[in-house]
Amino acid sequence: MIRPTRRQERDIETEYNSDEQEGVQSCPECESSVLLTNEDGSEIACEDCGLIVEEETIDRGPEWRAFNHQERQTKSRVGAPITQTMHDKGLTTNIDWKDMDASGNALSAEKRSQIHRLRKWQGRIRTKDAGERNLRFALSEIDRMASALGIPRTVREVACVMYRRALNENLIQGRSIEGIATCCLYAACRSENIPRSLEEVSDVSRVGRTEIGRSYTYIGRELDLEIQPVNPKQYVPRFCSELGSSDAVKAKTNEILDVSIAEGLLSGKSPTSCAAAAIYAASLLCNEQQTQRVIASDAQVTEVTIRNRYKEQIDAMDVE
Repeated sequence: MIRPTRRQERDIETEYNSDEQEGVQSCPECESSVLLTNEDGSEIACEDCGLIVEEETIDRGPEWRAFNHQERQTKSRVGAPITQTMHDKGLTTNIDWKDMDASGNALSAEKRSQIHRLRKWQGRIRTKDAGERNLRFALSEIDRMASALGIPRTVREVACVMYRRALNENLIQGRSIEGIATCCLYAACRSENIPRSLEEVSDVSRVGRTEIGRSYTYIGRELDLEIQPVNPKQYVPRFCSELGSSDAVKAKTNEILDVSIAEGLLSGKSPTSCAAAAIYAASLLCNEQQTQRVIASDAQVTEVTIRNRYKEQIDAMDVE
């Protein structure tokens, strides 16, 4: 028996596929290449002559219909997407706390006792070792603090990935879990350009500012986090919105900060204090009454700091 060569097999396969595609892509009646598919994909018809080229094709979609996003989410049989904010990435099974069956009927006492035991053991086996228990607690802390600060979901994912890297490289041994989790959240905000100061993060954390700063320096060095310094202009929209300042004050504040950056006045200074001082200077130049006490309270800095930064910025602007 003579077997075809590999090249002959490829030529035969190419010819078969081309013939099959030609039969699908053109109408056998009028040889038109304009074919239309109906909404459910069960029929393919020619636009020119109306001939049904193919029918009773396989419907690969679901058997249910949905007319809006809410119905589509309700009828979908798939779970939530994989997320880094959960220690098991959301792949484990959750037993609902409602003691009801699929039809909504209440369970019997025996079934409730059985489901209670299953729910208890399900919670135990979700964390198999100390590392997973550590990760579960830390990710819950990150989610809690991010919710209190109003941080987007994408930034939470970045913070959780940073904590997983720190855990895999054994950087948490001998350190506080809350401190590492908080510094990962702060580092994620810095890397994603979300204006959250260290004071704001420490207010929602269970550890002090000193420990957060020390852990942030350590994690940034060990994980090689290339994070740029914070631009004070990122805080201007939020501070001006809280103070009720006008658009003229915002524009003048950005102008003052641009001059301060060009003069090198922001080196080694807190970005929140520089932004607060620029807002105070801009409000004076625009004839809007804003006291140092109110601005310092919103920016979480002291009035003395605002006065010091304010004098430097006014001298740089050459304004008397």
